[in-house]
Amino acid sequence: MAWLAAGEGYEIALIEGRVAARSTTGRAAGRQLKTLPKALKDHPEVDRLRRLSAWLDRHAAACVAQVDTWMVSSLPVPTALLARLWPDEAWQDALRDLAVVGEDPDEVGFLRDATDSGELKVVNLDGETVRFSPRTVTLPHPVLLPDLDDVRDFAAELGIVQRVEQIHRATWHKPEGLAATATEVRDYAGGVFPTRFSLAARATGLGYRVSGGYATCKVRDGGRGTEAAVWIGEPYYEDETTTGALNWHDEEGRAVRLAEVGPVAWSEGMRMAAALYAGRKIEEGKDA
Repeated sequence: MAWLAAGEGYEIALIEGRVAARSTTGRAAGRQLKTLPKALKDHPEVDRLRRLSAWLDRHAAACVAQVDTWMVSSLPVPTALLARLWPDEAWQDALRDLAVVGEDPDEVGFLRDATDSGELKVVNLDGETVRFSPRTVTLPHPVLLPDLDDVRDFAAELGIVQRVEQIHRATWHKPEGLAATATEVRDYAGGVFPTRFSLAARATGLGYRVSGGYATCKVRDGGRGTEAAVWIGEPYYEDETTTGALNWHDEEGRAVRLAEVGPVAWSEGMRMAAALYAGRKIEEGKDA
């Protein structure tokens, strides 16, 4: 951004998220200073740029969260919307290099550009840069992508780095032969935490919602809303606690049988349960 006058003999700008200053007089004129001079620390223009930086950080985080929601729920996104968002650097950073699928299931590629005319430029799985103009695209959850390992290898060859975790997102596939009446998974139950508060803090730190005695995440899978939930203990319980079973509920709060849980809801629920369990207290010593 442009340099702004701030006090006598200085100019300031927002560079890589922080307020930088340069002198406009003497031998150092035009040279960026290593630190912000004391004379500028309380200057109104400096405060304004700091507030702008904080807003830009919140905006970038909101863009990533929204794109992650589109991806986790595999919601169709209008191409025209992507074209309007693309000029915004925060949106572009969140969207660039995500795998997208057009209205034709064979239209798969990594997003590189979205033009004003609604045309998308992608690198397809043959390594070719192509353009297409579907009315909508989906940002598929990786569990829905066929040959995911091959897609990951190809992404590595291209040097793709995604701001929103998609291709390298940990996935779980629902096993065959589940009991017809089963409604919970205990693979990640029994993880010990010093207090319920520490377990709840881990859940919120990972981006999950804590409601009552559960850590939860909502997913739209196949057009149906499903909420995965892991028991983390009664609120205000101060003693040692353990992770409980994982289960799923529909939009009416009714338990969903495991056999009826969709592939995305299953993967995201297991991902949450595994992430919580990974923070458990590990026993040490010969009796561990």
